[in-house]
Amino acid sequence: MNLSPLRLKWFAAPVMAIGLGAVSAPAQAPELAMLNKIQPGLWNLKERGTAQNGDQLCVRDARKLLQLRHRELQCSRFVVSDEPDEVTVTYRCPGGGSGRTTIKYEGRGLVQIESQGIAQNSPFAFALEGRYAGSCTG
Repeated sequence: MNLSPLRLKWFAAPVMAIGLGAVSAPAQAPELAMLNKIQPGLWNLKERGTAQNGDQLCVRDARKLLQLRHRELQCSRFVVSDEPDEVTVTYRCPGGGSGRTTIKYEGRGLVQIESQGIAQNSPFAFALEGRYAGSCTG
């Protein structure tokens, strides 16, 4: 096929415009707005499907629930899904720890948390039910 400079220009302009349009759009960081629905305060977290008492956790920022096995670490996060009643995030921590967490909002005082990953060179997986228990003390 013989493309003259004029034909090549006619062909290349739309292709370049499409390519530039895709690049020029600014990226928007996901908000994880569903986490703002979760009431700050004391939460009871227990393994789903068991009668055992769980742990209590003072939650001032619901983002803390995304990294329950890596609470004290500053990890980089990637938002997989950001829906009105469910978020899924993967994260990678310094030193090799990582995880994937899904939080489902089921109502003002109830959330479901599923997480799996690697902590201290060992795999972990859990499914928790979180129930609001009141204000944090202290």
